Amino acid sequence: MEIQEPTPQPGPRLVVGLGNPGGKYAATRHNVGFDAIDLFANRLNATPEPLIIGGQRVADWVVDQERGFALLWPLTYMNRSGGPVVAAMRELQTDAAQIFVLTDDFHLDLGALRARAVGSAGGHNGLGSIEDCLQSQEYARLRIGVGSPKSNTVDFVLDTFRADETEVIEETLLTASCAAEDWALGVPIEEIQARYNRRKPQA
Repeated sequence: MEIQEPTPQPGPRLVVGLGNPGGKYAATRHNVGFDAIDLFANRLNATPEPLIIGGQRVADWVVDQERGFALLWPLTYMNRSGGPVVAAMRELQTDAAQIFVLTDDFHLDLGALRARAVGSAGGHNGLGSIEDCLQSQEYARLRIGVGSPKSNTVDFVLDTFRADETEVIEETLLTASCAAEDWALGVPIEEIQARYNRRKPQA
């Protein structure tokens, strides 16, 4: 009688919010990934703890061992986000198929949401760093529309939202945090897309 090898179990799911650390960048368009998973962590009543690698604090994270997921806030600035992501993957013993990255996208209208199973970085420095470190584009991501710049792109994404955008972005961040929670709890990316992808805000 042939003995069946056990089916390998997937590692924990890792939800990554992209942003820049420090008060200077708080609540800016570039930090919506941080802000969305902040909302998720608040619902968990979870306090992020430092992820220390080689004696350096490279990220903050929350690990829910009982439910098999973790939340990660890389603290190495946007264009070096890949290092902390790979470090967290190693600590969790998981792989790229279990990652879900939340990030800003100024190519999308304010309030739009677009989840994808795979894809290019599309010029986004945070996604580009993750792609370089993983040597793969095959990880899920949720792009959060922050509106289009009228002039300087860098100044635009590093600026805060206008007062007349507050209602839309608050609803969008809450919705994005729910998408992150669904992913963390095992919902397939196809269902995430069906539930949350939208071209326009709902608020």
